[in-house]
Amino acid sequence: MNSFLLNGSDASLVSRALSDLLTELAGPGDLFTEIEEYAPADESSEDGESKGRFDVGPILTALATPPWLSDHRIVVVRDAGALSASQATEIAKLVTEPPTDNILVLAAGGKAVPQGLSKAVKATGGKVIDADPGRNARSRNDWLDAHLHRSSVHLDAAARKMLTEHIGEDAARLDPILELLEVTYGTGRKISVNELEPLLGDEGAAPPWDLTDAIDSGDGEGAIRALRRMLGPGARHPLQVLATLHRHVSGMLRLDGADDVRTADDAAAVLAMSSFPAKKILEQSRRLGHDRIVRGVEVLAGADADLRGRLGWPAELVMEVAVARLAQLSRPTARPAPARAAGSTRR
Repeated sequence: MNSFLLNGSDASLVSRALSDLLTELAGPGDLFTEIEEYAPADESSEDGESKGRFDVGPILTALATPPWLSDHRIVVVRDAGALSASQATEIAKLVTEPPTDNILVLAAGGKAVPQGLSKAVKATGGKVIDADPGRNARSRNDWLDAHLHRSSVHLDAAARKMLTEHIGEDAARLDPILELLEVTYGTGRKISVNELEPLLGDEGAAPPWDLTDAIDSGDGEGAIRALRRMLGPGARHPLQVLATLHRHVSGMLRLDGADDVRTADDAAAVLAMSSFPAKKILEQSRRLGHDRIVRGVEVLAGADADLRGRLGWPAELVMEVAVARLAQLSRPTARPAPARAAGSTRR
């Protein structure tokens, strides 16, 4: 059994690496390949206790059953880090002694797969793919070169330098920018700085604090503008923006009621960050009060569920609704509304 293990700390990078791998494994478009995907149960499952857990039975059956209509079956396990040790052991047995020529693809974003399964993949000659760009300059440069090489557009040296500086450490922004260049200029085009720069623009570099500052001041329109800059030209994934907002609001919750936290330095020590952003979070925590902070947490929890498929709304709309509600809570006359999921409708 051929096996692949995709690791990475950024879910969007792991997802892109998985898409590329499946395209490679499936072969030419005129060939039919059976692909079966499995993921942990979400909150829509009938059994609430199974949320976030795998039912390993169907995975084992798919791996052990010969394909019907193609030469092999590709079995994809998303969020494979959620596998329990015992489930991983059962899969590892099939990797070690494969009953079929099926292909196993494990995609682990963030949490690593249990060690026994990882060892089985490596011991049987499976391929381990790291979706992250690496921690040092050389590995990040190699990662960038590989992505630019596979792109259908080509950047000259100056444009490459500009793009590298523009994305910084947010590697997930690279592929969306390259796709935007392809759509705009066509495949095979040599891209110069003059052609690249308009598609980056000042709006593409909107920092997270533009969004949180607008929310904290109750500026709903400004917050939505900042959000659109982050999701659009900034090419940030909605879940990345949601994580930024969650850190911001959860920081307020940690400081809520902490009578021994009086200064920016006190807050910085609790939140493990520098004094300047910690001071802003402390001031906003005191300004909002407990009820509105809790309501903010509920808004973000609802948005997270909606982004993961609870509603059929576009991700951008889910985020805009959540950001508008957070900004509304920051207005002086705001009162915490009854808990209602972002994007839900009244009946």
